[in-house]
Amino acid sequence: MSLKVLILGINGFIGSSLLEHCLEKTDWQLIGLDLSENKISEFIKHPRLTFKKGDLNHEIVWIEQQIQHCDVVIPLVAIATPASYVKNPLGIFELDFEANLKIIRLCVKHQKRIVFPSTSEVYGMCTDEAFDEETSNFVLGPINKPRWIYSCSKQLLDRVIHAYGLANELRYTLFRPFNWLGPKLDDPHNPKPGSSRVVSQFIGNILRGEAIQLVNGGQQRRSFIDIDDGIGCLLKIIANKNGCAEQAIFNIGNPANDVSIRELAELLLELIKTYAYYANYATQVELQTINSDNYYGKGYQDVERRMPSIKRAQQQLDWQPRIDIKTSLKKILDFYLLN
Repeated sequence: MSLKVLILGINGFIGSSLLEHCLEKTDWQLIGLDLSENKISEFIKHPRLTFKKGDLNHEIVWIEQQIQHCDVVIPLVAIATPASYVKNPLGIFELDFEANLKIIRLCVKHQKRIVFPSTSEVYGMCTDEAFDEETSNFVLGPINKPRWIYSCSKQLLDRVIHAYGLANELRYTLFRPFNWLGPKLDDPHNPKPGSSRVVSQFIGNILRGEAIQLVNGGQQRRSFIDIDDGIGCLLKIIANKNGCAEQAIFNIGNPANDVSIRELAELLLELIKTYAYYANYATQVELQTINSDNYYGKGYQDVERRMPSIKRAQQQLDWQPRIDIKTSLKKILDFYLLN
């Protein structure tokens, strides 16, 4: 069955990749909203895409009109960089929570299915070996660590969506991305520390000949997943064949790509040395340890390890991540260094 899908934040990292995969692999009609179109410019005139340039907060009338006529709503608009959590916590709350709550309530009002991006951040400092969607506790730090406002905002939206579901007022699926990687994640040429996510930040450091700053030594471990694997799972969730994703929560990550941040930096340096023009840059870059207070500010608190259990996605969606981290990083470097 052909679907009509509304994607809010279609020009973002996940949104732009989702659009590309939808146009390539489905017959769905796509409607998109975003502030800009630079990541999706090649698709703007596609006959199955209707794009509106605008601000989520200023286009609520238009958004409600689209929700009434679509089958699935995917609200991807959010600020998701840790430096912003510390420096602008109210901005995080206003966009990530308040603006998205309006979208959720419109889906309730018009009885439309929502596929909502939760986050691996909701688990906080959970001590489980692998985070489970149904049983793992959410462990957040004290109020004087505003780093947690993003996690808390997303967690409360998860609970609101679940509560509407319990009341039979909303059809939903929640998905929790675990450190998705790919081209178009962030601009590695943006020189402001903490303004982009870790892979883009490190690539930028190397290209500018700067030292790579490892927060607290880079011993934190993350499970990275290639964007193509992640979107493959997301397509199954949207399609919802035989109700396989109905009223469910899915972690989307790759436990096989569990590395420390230091190991990630070392791997990037090793790979960049294979690009003739940039090899000399990588040879000269040093790894430096920096205190998190100096890098993010005193409102930051770190997570030592973040690994997903993906058994629900494997069993209910018949999905399996396949791309190893080295291959994924090579794709990103090819995009930025060869184009």
